[in-house]
Amino acid sequence: MRAFTAVADNLHFREAAAEIGMSQPALSGAVAALEESLGVRLLERTTRRVLLSPAGERLASRARTVLDAVEELLEEAEAARAPFTGALRLGVIPTCAPYLLPTVLRLVHDRYPALDLQVHEEQTASLLDGLVAGRLDLLLLAVPPGAPQTAGAGGVETIPLFDEDFVLVTPNGHELAGRDGLPRETLRGLDLLLLDEGHCLRQQALDVCREAGRTDGVPATTSAAGLSTLVQLVAGGLGVTLLPRTSLHVETERNELLATACFADPAPSRRIGLAMRAGTARRDEFAVLAKDLREAMRPLPVRIVD
Repeated sequence: MRAFTAVADNLHFREAAAEIGMSQPALSGAVAALEESLGVRLLERTTRRVLLSPAGERLASRARTVLDAVEELLEEAEAARAPFTGALRLGVIPTCAPYLLPTVLRLVHDRYPALDLQVHEEQTASLLDGLVAGRLDLLLLAVPPGAPQTAGAGGVETIPLFDEDFVLVTPNGHELAGRDGLPRETLRGLDLLLLDEGHCLRQQALDVCREAGRTDGVPATTSAAGLSTLVQLVAGGLGVTLLPRTSLHVETERNELLATACFADPAPSRRIGLAMRAGTARRDEFAVLAKDLREAMRPLPVRIVD
């Protein structure tokens, strides 16, 4: 069944074999054995391409459902035998990874030495797709503060970890440099630099501007793929930007061309949490991990959500 779904996804025997780590003859034999067992022809083979037969089209989605159920069964058995062992495929957004992973990795190393942590840094949409598809087990990402913790069966469940404020980063010598207690309305007249499309931090910055009453949007003439580039653009005098407080030490403290300014309470902020598939067999394990992460992150400039 795995061989068949790999061919159905790739429509190419060599690529399917490489995807699941089989030789091409073994994969062909496995598909042929499945066809014989089911008594239907699943694929139409020509010298140039592979197509799904009508029966193959119908059975491919069913086969994926069966494989997902088998994977969940194996995960549940593994979790029941020994939690915090085996592989944990953790997805992390780029605006968290450099600043939170040292704490995460230290916790895992010290407390869960038998856990095989595998880290994947991707943008939010890709992470959520990977979670739902079963490619990833757990996500560390920004979640809307008012979002429900569970989206029901087949959805995504979130466990909040902490809230962190946004800080305005400016060129040194800017009129707002070093200021405290800034009203949000200050954002209305600033040249704000943003990350590229696809980063959740970009949308969060736009939401903050909208809440501040900025109605003309934010010009996208200059943007950056990462926070390091973004602060270099600020240092070069192209504008100002919003950074999450956990990133400040890494991104700004060693650059004398940069300064910061803080907003009045309640400052604009974002919430960071863990996301998992609703109903995952490792839910209790991930809840314990969330609890331990909150404790490990208390020294950071954040507000822990208990």
